[in-house]
Amino acid sequence: MKLKRPTISFLFFLISSSATFLEAFNNGDGAFIFEENKEPQIKRSDFPSGFLFGTTTSAYQIEGAYLEDGKSLNNWDAFCHSVGCGENGDIADDHYHMFLEDIELMHSLGMQAYRFSISWSRILPRGRFEKVNLAGVVYYNKIIDNLILKGIEPFVTIYHGDFPQELEDKYGSWLNPEMQEEFIYFAEICFKAFGDRVKYWITINEPKIGAEFAYQLGLMPPSRCSEPFGKCVDGNSDLEPIIVMHNLLLAHGRTSKLYHDNFQPKQGGSIGVTVSAYMYEPLTDSELDHKAAERAFAFHAGWVLDPLIFGDYPNEVKKYLGNNLPSFSHDEKKFMKTSIDFIGINHYSTLYAKDCTNSSCSTTENRAIGGFVGMVGERDGVLIGERMGLPNTYVVPRGMEKIVNFMKIRYDNKPLYITENGYSSPDGHEQQVNELTNDVKRIEYHTKYLASLAKSIRGGADVRGYFVWSLLDSYEWMMGYDVRFGLYYVDRQSLTRIPKRSARWFKSFLADKCDLVQNETS
Repeated sequence: MKLKRPTISFLFFLISSSATFLEAFNNGDGAFIFEENKEPQIKRSDFPSGFLFGTTTSAYQIEGAYLEDGKSLNNWDAFCHSVGCGENGDIADDHYHMFLEDIELMHSLGMQAYRFSISWSRILPRGRFEKVNLAGVVYYNKIIDNLILKGIEPFVTIYHGDFPQELEDKYGSWLNPEMQEEFIYFAEICFKAFGDRVKYWITINEPKIGAEFAYQLGLMPPSRCSEPFGKCVDGNSDLEPIIVMHNLLLAHGRTSKLYHDNFQPKQGGSIGVTVSAYMYEPLTDSELDHKAAERAFAFHAGWVLDPLIFGDYPNEVKKYLGNNLPSFSHDEKKFMKTSIDFIGINHYSTLYAKDCTNSSCSTTENRAIGGFVGMVGERDGVLIGERMGLPNTYVVPRGMEKIVNFMKIRYDNKPLYITENGYSSPDGHEQQVNELTNDVKRIEYHTKYLASLAKSIRGGADVRGYFVWSLLDSYEWMMGYDVRFGLYYVDRQSLTRIPKRSARWFKSFLADKCDLVQNETS
């Protein structure tokens, strides 16, 4: 498989085209009261009893062992070996062999939950027409059993961007409705093998981001796109993401119905989906920019959540995509709108939204596929927040409360988990280990975002858990290993896990030792 590397500006589109959100809007009088420059005080006891704190990872980003014990090549293996990603997940953090050590790290911090994903190609190396790989089942059983032994609740993501490459070669993967059948079969295997112990299931991580990066921008496998978004071998950036989203949503809905009908009554678990949830604020006070912020939500998180809660696509998406947008049948709408028990949101940052229907915008912003919305990180020369290491991301703590409050109102306060939140250090390629582990900025980030989250909970939002991205510095897709989110630094040669200052901070925070928490921030 020969792919051409996309030629669009990766660093700009990585976040600005995929970031997600809208105004969650204020306290009713237009004021948002949160002193971002003042160091907040936050304690574990500020959160409700039963609230879960955990860490999160994904299979391709940490496991390694890419061809061991019957695992087949997945789409990321094929992609990176073909186009040359520079770095890849062949070894990653070697979690496949070091999972016991990593579970002990979580336990030592006092984490109560662990969100991880299951490698599709470890369980079904060649899809539903070949036998289950028992070695893969055994591996994940060991993870689940050892988590429970340590008192850590497993949260399992069934699909986090990686699938057997054979499904791409055979069907064209998510462009083909046949992929729904493959996913449902894979999910059923997971429910049967692990559902007696796994009580929290996430079907798909960030469906919109996957469709956008792989089929609009061409930055992820199978690297399909068209101009002006990029120069790929093949693809149609204005149509293919729409098809892929429809197949992903139906795959979720049908899988959820299977779980609710056949597994939930006996196993007693719950099932949901995770969306990327960047916050958007209007660039100006104009009505056009306010509407642009609303469209930013509709075309990102709303594109996923509205069908799964209300049974159909957002009106804004229907309006701008018109006949290009597939429709759900009456029966599909019926099971789709009862298909999630909880919402998972991955929230990192906030951007300004600007209207591109009546203003000068770039050729990629001025397209129906994105709702004619542009996203920027500064206004009148002032950044929206301090830059983070991932391009076009900023520290904007108020965004956490805003997005949670917006979700509370729009989706009738459906139970919600913050399934990812984290700080990416600037490129640490030239930094020494002691500099990378003395991560005061990460502590400040989590302190402020947790304070913002606690405020929304005090306001009545039904938030039930918070997961740090990530336990370990890991493979950050096309950004490689130099963008670091982990509480633990991983030496790329020895794979030794070295705790950062933020790991000590979380340990003190979870133990509710206020004096030690303050020491780590001073």
